[in-house]
Amino acid sequence: MMDDVESRSAASTTRHAPNGGPESRLEGDSGSPDEARRGRKKRQTRDALIDAALDLFETKGYARTAVHEITDAIDVAERTFFRYFASKEDLALFFVKQEMDDFTEALAARPAGESPLMAVRNAFHMTLEHLQAAGYLRNGEARYLAVIRLIDSTPALLAASLRYVYDNSDRAVAVLAEREGVDPELDRRPWLLIAIYGAVVALVHREWRTYGCGGAEEMLAKFDAYADQLGPTIADRWRTSG
Repeated sequence: MMDDVESRSAASTTRHAPNGGPESRLEGDSGSPDEARRGRKKRQTRDALIDAALDLFETKGYARTAVHEITDAIDVAERTFFRYFASKEDLALFFVKQEMDDFTEALAARPAGESPLMAVRNAFHMTLEHLQAAGYLRNGEARYLAVIRLIDSTPALLAASLRYVYDNSDRAVAVLAEREGVDPELDRRPWLLIAIYGAVVALVHREWRTYGCGGAEEMLAKFDAYADQLGPTIADRWRTSG
């Protein structure tokens, strides 16, 4: 059973989120060969749980799928599920949380010479490239797209997704304000641009979900097409001379 490997390694390697739940984002293949092998095993188990859950959500419906059915599908114990996800909802929102975390990190890494809008655009490109490299975007019809459709069609998940984005957007706002040298408590522009970014991503998801395949490249093209319409008011630098 896959659970046999997990039970020997998870206790010492699983990180926990600030709220006390399991940490879904796993460490990379760093350190010793044994650590790298354990990391790969953990990712394989996590991905197998996600795939099994999405298959069940599609055939049975999100509300009618029980955690034990997800774990039974890949022959692991229920305790393995809770090493990776705090709940069924946590699994369903995995990509939403990862995308937002990756975007914030990518935004912080953008060069200081970029305008705010260009930094946001390039950070989104970096985020999509990371998701693609991780295998979440395959030929446009991937787990990521399945999750977008699931969230959109499940009111409870849609509400939870919007709540997560709302509660965590201040991290991206803080990064944007710091790189531009403005005070987010006094300057509305970081809040406005991050809100616009969220709206553009939602529009891109809508188009991708509605019209189907195309992969990461098409998502990026759609994002850029929307961003091109935002105009110089947002694209110009915010810093004042002197």
